[in-house]
Amino acid sequence: MQFLGPIGILEESYKTIMSCRRVLSQITLFLILPLALLILIHIEVSDVVLNKIVNNEVDLSDAQVGSPKYDKLSDLVSSEWTFLILFKLAYFTFLLIFSLLSTSAVVYTIACVYTARDVSFKKVMSVVPKVWKRLMVTFLWTILAFFVYNVVATIFLFVAVLFIFSISYKAGLGFIAVFSVLYVVGFVYLSLVWQSASVVSVLEEARGIQAMNKSRALLKGKVWTAIFVYGILTLLSFGLQYAFQKLVVYGGRFGNLERVFYGMICLLVSVKLILSALVIQTVLYFVCKSYHHENIDKSALSDHLEVYLGEYVPLTAKDVQLEQYHV
Repeated sequence: MQFLGPIGILEESYKTIMSCRRVLSQITLFLILPLALLILIHIEVSDVVLNKIVNNEVDLSDAQVGSPKYDKLSDLVSSEWTFLILFKLAYFTFLLIFSLLSTSAVVYTIACVYTARDVSFKKVMSVVPKVWKRLMVTFLWTILAFFVYNVVATIFLFVAVLFIFSISYKAGLGFIAVFSVLYVVGFVYLSLVWQSASVVSVLEEARGIQAMNKSRALLKGKVWTAIFVYGILTLLSFGLQYAFQKLVVYGGRFGNLERVFYGMICLLVSVKLILSALVIQTVLYFVCKSYHHENIDKSALSDHLEVYLGEYVPLTAKDVQLEQYHV
């Protein structure tokens, strides 16, 4: 698998999906479909509420301060902002839950297929709660990494801009352009590390910062392949979001039935896109392992997967140490 490029990874992912269609279809129905529906509902509700807020704030700016109309609009804008904030909090909470559950289920399933283990939806769902905890630790470390990255980048940009603009305006603009490119590169790299670390957290005895370090090591030599693959998925995701907004959210020129039809198509595409992305990141993990000539012992991996079920715990070196006797 070490010789697979972006196209080869996509082909291998498609073959893997087709080889376990039944289980993945059940996972899609119970986990990925709610996740995709949640994302599209968030786009719809957020755009509608934000448009109402903007229109009401325009009317508020034209109203006389202290008048009944002003007070009514002010209360309305405040309630709309409160609803939007609470809706966002609920959305990100359920998004996190379904994302981690979907990732756990798909990665575990693909690993079972790779090790030729029998896998069923019931078995996968019994494993997901245990894997979910490991992914949560890695996710929290990733959030911390993104937070530190953005804070450091903001402080550095603020200080550098103040210094450079005091010397030359053109040099300041050039610096901002270069800094923006470097920031995007760093952000993309962190995203790739996060995606790979999610798989590492499921398939190896590593989580959190250890999983991220392992992910960084695996991506060496395959960064451009990962960027190309995830770049395709990102473009498809943005294209889907744009189409949903144009055809459904702002599709007033269409009838209700047409908008529902377009919404169903977008939902179907979103489901397939999410499933494909999860399978691809798992396949990419095996490709990176092969590229670095790391031994992928299917027996050991199978034992590791068995631990989640509580059926078998493999012996470690510490369990079989011989006692030393002095005669």
